[in-house]
Amino acid sequence: MITFIIIIILIALVFDFLNGFHDAANSIATIVSTHVLTPRKAVLWAAFFNFLAAFLFTGHNVAKTIGKGLVTPSLVNEYVILAALLGAIAWNIITWYYGIPSSSSHALMGGLGGAAIMRVGFSAIIWSGWIKTLIFIVVAPVLGMVLGFGMMTLLMWMFHNHPSSKINSVFRKLQLVSAAFYSLGHGANDAQKTMGIITILLINAQLIQVTGPDDFPIKWWIIIPCYTAISLGTMFGGWRIVKTMGQKVTKLKPSGGFCAETAGAFTLLITAFSGIAVSTTHTITGAIMGVGATKRVSAVKWGLAGKIVIAWVITLPVTAVISAGCYWFVAHYF
Repeated sequence: MITFIIIIILIALVFDFLNGFHDAANSIATIVSTHVLTPRKAVLWAAFFNFLAAFLFTGHNVAKTIGKGLVTPSLVNEYVILAALLGAIAWNIITWYYGIPSSSSHALMGGLGGAAIMRVGFSAIIWSGWIKTLIFIVVAPVLGMVLGFGMMTLLMWMFHNHPSSKINSVFRKLQLVSAAFYSLGHGANDAQKTMGIITILLINAQLIQVTGPDDFPIKWWIIIPCYTAISLGTMFGGWRIVKTMGQKVTKLKPSGGFCAETAGAFTLLITAFSGIAVSTTHTITGAIMGVGATKRVSAVKWGLAGKIVIAWVITLPVTAVISAGCYWFVAHYF
């Protein structure tokens, strides 16, 4: 049994790596597309601040939501977690291959729900947690869009009499700060999801002791590997998605990149402190669209945006089905 648990933990870290790899586009697309940093320097910058978040944000509310807020914890055995991870990994690879900026977070949540339903039925689902998740599928990108639009409009009003070359020169430097800020938010949100999965696995295997139903102890020897894995994934980067996020949705200048990253970072940190597991992909895409819309509505390629939204909508049900199938297989043959 211990060997099987270790294998699942390693698979969880593979998912975490792929999360960083897949979502590197979120952290670096704007700063690369505005030519503030080269891709290699950008991924190193993002990876460093992804990892730094482990020491700056210690509330772990998102990890607790994933671990015990979506599915009844006592019903989550090792096969459910393995199936959830396999389904999420499969969807991450598919969407990376086609350059679709889908949500790794929702892939994991959909996988967890699908595998748990396959095991015991819909009684496993904690509906209050899912309602919050479904609401924020809409709220997170809209909030990012509104903040991005508002910040960019304010900057345009404040600096409308200044030469654009001078403004972009200043914001090339400021974008380093906003990219770091966004990467902190990304690490604080996404790394915690794998931490929650590993923690509930170890609690149910009685390898971590709890003092009551509300106790959810997340150990440092879980935190550090999770942040390391997602940071390494970010370093390797998903360049197909970077191109979609940073160039195809809309064209950005450094001032626009600064606004998009800052808007996305605020949204992620607000939700991380609130324990709401949102999609970093949805958030930054909304912020980029909001910034692009300040030029003119047609500056945003809404046809491409529509395809991205479709990917968002289908991620939860598709990964639920994939993971349900994975659960049936592993429960019967392992």
